[in-house]
Amino acid sequence: MRIVIAGGHGKIALRLERLLAARGDDVTGLIRNPEQVDDLREAGAQAVLCDLESATVEEVTEVLRGADAAVFAAGSGPGSGTARKETMDRDGAELFATAAERASVRRFLIVSSMAADARHPGDEVFDVYLRAKGAADDAVRAHRNLDWTVLRPGSLTDDTGTGKVRLEASTGRGSVPRDDVARVLMELIDTPATAGLTLELISGETPAAVAVKDVAGN
Repeated sequence: MRIVIAGGHGKIALRLERLLAARGDDVTGLIRNPEQVDDLREAGAQAVLCDLESATVEEVTEVLRGADAAVFAAGSGPGSGTARKETMDRDGAELFATAAERASVRRFLIVSSMAADARHPGDEVFDVYLRAKGAADDAVRAHRNLDWTVLRPGSLTDDTGTGKVRLEASTGRGSVPRDDVARVLMELIDTPATAGLTLELISGETPAAVAVKDVAGN
């Protein structure tokens, strides 16, 4: 498979790239900093310089053309202000989804956040972030020509993954290693029967592959 990942240098994206490359997939990561190219190569991915905050839909469409799946794992990151929550977390996701649709890439995954909600109240930076992520999810779900899946992990950690998770429409609060988020993303890419689902993810007792198959059957 050819898989294109937005936010290719992110902590989840790099883990996902390693997993996909190790099994022989052709992986492309979108980055905006040329100094990150070597990190993607080390992960087994091809790097394409593309800033989603300034790129046109046409430019991103060309990158996505011929891909089997697209994963939006980009984000403004900690320490960024409220404006970038909207220009990257919200608008970047909408741009990437629109480009995927134009490039005829049906399988589309977005890494969201637990409690994301376009109507979330409050004026703190994290409130704006949750609104932006919720609006991004809504925008992706509005694309009828995408086989989308929205993944909403709990609190992210850098602990070594266990490969065991809880993946449901609603899990309740919890944490999950980035290793396991990447593992679940890989399984979701391979399971188009999860299209149309919005799923929460935390650590649990079910192997990732089994958890994905279970939700696909519901």
